[in-house]
Amino acid sequence: MKIGFLVIDMQSVHLEGIEKKHVDRACEYINYVANMVRSNGHVVIHIRDIEGLTEENREAYDTIPEIHVEAADRTLTKEYSNSFWKTELEHILREQGVEFVVISGNAAEHCVLFTYNGALERGFSAVMLQNGILSRFDDVISATYRDRNIVSYPAIKYMLKPRSPQ
Repeated sequence: MKIGFLVIDMQSVHLEGIEKKHVDRACEYINYVANMVRSNGHVVIHIRDIEGLTEENREAYDTIPEIHVEAADRTLTKEYSNSFWKTELEHILREQGVEFVVISGNAAEHCVLFTYNGALERGFSAVMLQNGILSRFDDVISATYRDRNIVSYPAIKYMLKPRSPQ
């Protein structure tokens, strides 16, 4: 089963108001999983929300330097909360043979949740990365995890292990 790892809206303009320690912790989990996924030949896609982007504020819309973006990673821009809406995301995932989508990033109550729902609506199995989503509101993260499928990095590590034929 091919995995697609989505890193959503990890841009300084969208992370304003979130405590740095929370951002740093999420980045640690996101980078660890992204490295695992890419080193096993799976897909990492960084998604940036460019709604409101102008020439004057362009830097604030870049992915923060704490998130490691590698040459093999894909990058996608969007203007709506659902990363599938009016983008090439579904096409990219299908072209890569992805069936299972792991979602991380910001904001749990908006773009992360809407993208999660968008993945399910398009027939992908979808989960959120435990400790890998952010919000300005701590209770939103708890509610998001409580009501949705989540996955830990050890479970992803297990899923990526080569299996011997039976």
